Amino acid sequence: MSTTRTQVAIVGAGPSGLLLGQLLHKAGIDAAIVERQSGEYVLSRIRAGVLEQVTMDLLDEAGVGQRMHQEGLVHSGFDLLFKSARHRIDMDHLTGGKKVIVYGQTEVTRDLMDARQAAGLPTVYEAAKVTVHDFDTDRPRVRYETTGPNGTEQHEIASDFIAGCDGFHGICRASAPRSAIREYEKVYPFGWLGVLSDTPPVHHELIYANSTRGFALCSQRSTVRSRYYLQVPLTDKVEQWSDDAFWQELRLRLDPEASAHLVTGPSIEKSIAPLRSFVTEPMRFGTMFLAGDAAHIVPPTGAKGLNLAATDVKYLSEALIEACVEKSHAGIDHYS
Repeated sequence: MSTTRTQVAIVGAGPSGLLLGQLLHKAGIDAAIVERQSGEYVLSRIRAGVLEQVTMDLLDEAGVGQRMHQEGLVHSGFDLLFKSARHRIDMDHLTGGKKVIVYGQTEVTRDLMDARQAAGLPTVYEAAKVTVHDFDTDRPRVRYETTGPNGTEQHEIASDFIAGCDGFHGICRASAPRSAIREYEKVYPFGWLGVLSDTPPVHHELIYANSTRGFALCSQRSTVRSRYYLQVPLTDKVEQWSDDAFWQELRLRLDPEASAHLVTGPSIEKSIAPLRSFVTEPMRFGTMFLAGDAAHIVPPTGAKGLNLAATDVKYLSEALIEACVEKSHAGIDHYS
C-alpha cells in the first residue's frame, strides 16, 4: 500500500470538494481530493445553475470567476405565476442590490477542475472502495483502490483533517457512528420531471408557476439553452413523457403570454427526480467534517443546493485555514 501525506483529505470532487480544495490551495494548505467517479461522469451530471451572491463571491475568491462573469446571465428578479397572472419579484430592489447569476453547475465544476489541473494539484478519479479511518483521532486516514497496469493498487492518504464532500450517498456520513448522528428527512409525494433543450428561454428571468395542474418552473442555462420542470406523480416513468407531451403540458401550466412565446425542440436530457428534504447533525465527527449534500439535501425547485454547499465550504475553509495556519481550533469547534 502506498501512503501519501497531506493536510486535508477531501472526499468528493464535485463543486463543493473542488471549491474547498481551491480555497485551501490559495491559502497555502495542501489538500488531496479523491473521487469514486470519472471526471467525465462528474461533468455529465445535470444540476441547477442559479448562483447566489455567496457562491459568486467564493468563486471570485478562488480565482475561477472570470468565465462566470463573461458568460453568466445576471438576474435581478424572477416571476411568480398564479391564477394565470405573473407577478415580478424585484430582488435587486428588495435586497439592496444583490443579484443572482445563471451559470450552469457543470460549468462551475469545469472551471474548478481546470484551475486545479493548471496548478498541478492532485485529484484521484475512479477511486474504488473509498473508506475513512481514525477520524476520532488527530491522524485520520482515507484509503482507496485504483486499477493500474499490474492490477489493483491500494493507497492511503494520511492527513490532519477529512472533508466529506461526497454527497448524500457518500461514505463519510455513512461512516459516522450511528449513536452520534441525528437525521431528519421528508420525502415528497411527487416527482420533478426536468427537460434540458437547446431552445431560447421563454422569458429572460425565471418563472415559478403555480397551477391547478401542478407546479412548473421555467429556467435556463444560457440565451440558447433552457431548463424546464414539471411536477409529476411519483408513479410516472420518464419513458411515458415524449417531448411533445412535455411541451403540451408545460403550455397548459403557463400564462397565455408565456405559452405563446414558448419555443420547443428536442430534449437533450430528460429525467424524473424524486424530491426529499434531508438534514443531519452534527456536521463534525472528530477530525472529519461534512459539507454540502453529505449533510443536507433540499429539493431542486429553488436552486439552493449548490449555494448551501458553497456556504458550508465558506465556513469550513475559513475554519481549516485557521486550524492549519494559526493553530487555532475555534473555527472548527464552531463549524457544525
